Amino acid sequence: MQSVRLLPATPETLFVVGAEELAGGGRVGCRTGAAASAGGCRAAEVRLTAADLTRASTKSSHRAKLGFMQLSASPYEERLTAPRSWWAICFLIGIAMALVFLPFGTLPLLGALVGGTAVSAVVASAYGSIRIRVVGDSLIAGEAKIPVAALGDAEIMDQEEARAWRTYKADPRAFMLLRAYIPTALRVQVTDPADPTPYLYLSTREPERLIAALDAARATA
Repeated sequence: MQSVRLLPATPETLFVVGAEELAGGGRVGCRTGAAASAGGCRAAEVRLTAADLTRASTKSSHRAKLGFMQLSASPYEERLTAPRSWWAICFLIGIAMALVFLPFGTLPLLGALVGGTAVSAVVASAYGSIRIRVVGDSLIAGEAKIPVAALGDAEIMDQEEARAWRTYKADPRAFMLLRAYIPTALRVQVTDPADPTPYLYLSTREPERLIAALDAARATA
């Protein structure tokens, strides 16, 4: 490699030789656009301003943050929330409770209205708070955690098929994460010979995304 002529530096400009990567696309020991010889690139005077260094540092920091976010993020998460009509039903329950307490006066009536609506809303919210997640190499469905390596083929079921598999086609040994207000579902075979569970029945509004997340987790594992 040829010797590098050192040039005087000024406060506005830095001269760098052997920079790993330059903003303009140059590589180690190469000036942008310079031809490479058979034994490697010829050393050249590389000019890099302070602004270029700042941009490169900021870009590397953003890449590191993005990589950390991608590693820590869950590839799939779904909350099986109750439909909006349930909240109207909660208010109707409050009205029914208020009518029961109507003979006792205005204050008991208002208390029954607010209390009945609030209690029923809490119950509806808790029932719809259950989640399905694919994290790392595991499927988490409610309180159950199953390694994706123990799962086989998955079948998307439409409204009619899902109704059949949660009624007369259902196997008592199956794991059922069931929410009847969700019309579609996913049936996932369990391939672990030590597990007596034949399959998982998972109510889901996004069965295609859930299958893709399971396939990705299985490929990674």
